[in-house]
Order: sequence, then structure tokens, then C-alpha cells
Amino acid sequence: MRTSIRRGWMPMFGLLLVIGSASSWSANTPCSGKKGGIDRCDGDLFLCNDGSISGSKKSCAAMFGERQQARPQNFLQSDEGCACGTGSFCTGPRGGVYCLTPSGNKSYKRK
Repeated sequence: MRTSIRRGWMPMFGLLLVIGSASSWSANTPCSGKKGGIDRCDGDLFLCNDGSISGSKKSCAAMFGERQQARPQNFLQSDEGCACGTGSFCTGPRGGVYCLTPSGNKSYKRK
């Protein structure tokens, strides 16, 4: 009787293990959650559907198989012309590099 109960829990334990590992995989995608998914690449950066750049350390060009040369990045001192997706970034007062989303918010580039 006891051996049949023990064997009955084995498949359930395996199923819980698989479900737990699948949920951890889904959390590691660029632009997940409120960012709405990946819109397109800007060189190695992921541009999200909300207009911001992802904080992911992965390379967008490598993930999607794009063979682009790295674009030179323009660093501007003012907020004009540094919209996300243009390849231009602004430098903040403390040295942070960001671009402006369509809603006007700053989206900082990960170091």
C-alpha cells in the first residue's frame, strides 16, 4: 500500500518541477511585463512597444540574426533629437545615458 502511494507522488513532483522551471524562463525575456514586448532592434538594444529601451544585457541583433555593423552613437547635451530608436542618446547631469520615449519619459541605457 505504501509503495503505491509513494509512486503516485513521483509524476506529480516531476510536473511541479517542470511548471516551476517554465515560469522562470518566461521572466527572462527583454521588454517583458508592462513594456509590452519587443518592437524592434536599435543595434544591440531592444526597443520595447512602449517606446523605451530594455535593460537587457542580451544583444538584439544577435538574437534576431541581424548582421548590422554597430552604429556610432551620438551623445547630445540637450533633450532635442534623442528619441528612442534614432540612435542618438542624451547624457544626464550625473553621466547617465538615456533616450526619450514617445510619452516624454527618460529611458536609461544600462551600463
